Amino acid sequence: MLRHLLCTLILALPLGNAANAADDPVVPGTVVGIVDGDTADIRLQSGMIRVRLHAVDAPERDQPHGAASKQALSKLVYGKQVDVEPIEQDRYDRLVARLWLDELDVNAEMIKQGAAWVYRRYADDPAYCAHEKAARDLKRGLWALPREQRAAPWEWRRRKSLGNAFTDYGAEPLDACIASLGR
Repeated sequence: MLRHLLCTLILALPLGNAANAADDPVVPGTVVGIVDGDTADIRLQSGMIRVRLHAVDAPERDQPHGAASKQALSKLVYGKQVDVEPIEQDRYDRLVARLWLDELDVNAEMIKQGAAWVYRRYADDPAYCAHEKAARDLKRGLWALPREQRAAPWEWRRRKSLGNAFTDYGAEPLDACIASLGR
């Protein structure tokens, strides 16, 4: 039902253009809630929708830097008009999308600030890997934490089965990140 509503919504609303996405449909909305560093509630003309940021994975609430990541997203977009560029629907019926604040790619900005990781499994833009590497090199945000506190969120969620043995991405070369995209 929600998937049908999403398709109807996208087709029914006037479509705008965001920078770098000139031919992709976008839907304007206002951010009215921040769930965490990679999820926001947005009021569209047709109603409320929960949006998961595409290609980004932020620290979990109970993870080091989780609250700071949520605050970073809030500071960027809370209460502001954004353009939502739909990518897909996830298994939790959230819209996975790229958010635009005028010409600013909010998803990329979260990575640049060190407030989120490139979600390698779902990402497809090598520039996101370059943004993450720059944040690591400059020790921005979560990259300023000690190594043992910088667990990738996708590993943090599986910490019991991994025995708290996390991958150290702190020195990952750019080409290794790019090679892992979509895997």
